[in-house]
Amino acid sequence: MRDYDNAMRNQVFSLPKLLKEQYEDLEPKTRKLLTTPEIFAIQKIVITGCGDSFAAGLATKHIFELLTGIPTEVVTSIDLSRLYAENQLGNSPNNPFIFAVSHSGTVARVGESVERANKYGAYTIGITSNKDSYLGKTAKKTLDLDIPKFESSPGVRSYLVSVLSLLLIAIRIGEVRGKYTMDVAMDYRKDILTQADLLEESLTSMDSKTLALALEWSEMEAFDFVGSGFDYATAWYGHAKIFEAVGKYAMHINTEEWLHLNFFMRNFSKIGTVMIANSTNPSLSRAIETINYSLELGRPTLVISDLKEKAFAEGCTVIGTPISKYPISIPLTQFVPLALLSGYIANMIGEEDGRGCKDNWSFAQHGNAVKNSEIIVK
Repeated sequence: MRDYDNAMRNQVFSLPKLLKEQYEDLEPKTRKLLTTPEIFAIQKIVITGCGDSFAAGLATKHIFELLTGIPTEVVTSIDLSRLYAENQLGNSPNNPFIFAVSHSGTVARVGESVERANKYGAYTIGITSNKDSYLGKTAKKTLDLDIPKFESSPGVRSYLVSVLSLLLIAIRIGEVRGKYTMDVAMDYRKDILTQADLLEESLTSMDSKTLALALEWSEMEAFDFVGSGFDYATAWYGHAKIFEAVGKYAMHINTEEWLHLNFFMRNFSKIGTVMIANSTNPSLSRAIETINYSLELGRPTLVISDLKEKAFAEGCTVIGTPISKYPISIPLTQFVPLALLSGYIANMIGEEDGRGCKDNWSFAQHGNAVKNSEIIVK
């Protein structure tokens, strides 16, 4: 593996330890983040962020609704800051509850969306590693993340912690509102820690299979990532890592729309097609049908699933992810093969993360393109 060593792979192999450490830090913090009256006052939840933070919202939207019974939206920060209807912000005291996620806290649009939400009476909670940032200073409350520094790469560790943070908040809200007993809530939390152990046990196999596939796929011209529900969040994450690490064409799409649109694309033998299909997804039968059509087309097809290879047709590559007791834990590890795949392919083709922010991309140095932007709060 040494010839193909890369920062994303190194981040991936740090995840089991990170998950355990961050659980110990965040579990008590999320218990104290909101008071009981605040939790019972929630009528609607909005999760916002950009990039991986937006994907973390997608990963937990259905989990919030499942655990809390509260309608939950995931809204891009620019939509929330510039387009979201004013009468939906503060239409009742402290509602909706807005969770704004940004690892750095310095993304202009996330802070701007929180400022606007505050103006119209929403209740804002910033989830960030930088409480002194624009987001940290603007949000009414802040969940302080403390992620140890590590070798830089497109987000792997930060994505895991963002998902974990939202998941623990959802568990706490549901627990306080009496949607399940304290014992069940603790079993949910125990399953999170179990994911760390299962990931550690499966990483060697996952890594070797992903490397073998990366060697076959390194010259792909484009990539398609397909999933539904919170499997869709993993598809979104996958396409983002191809952009950031590899710099090739990529797309994310839900399972149904793939069969309305994407399968028409030519040069299908050069499109690496990744299907996300976990065993608890109500859309699993449609995912299996879509996988079969992809193979019938002749597309190189990868399936990410907690199911055994025999559950899928011959001809696709299946990379297994840890089995969880509860479906809510799946997003914590499901994305891992896609981080490995992107890191390996970038290494093989000699690509720099983010194009090194050089030449035509120099305007993006130090995150300037997303940090330095006119703030408009209307």
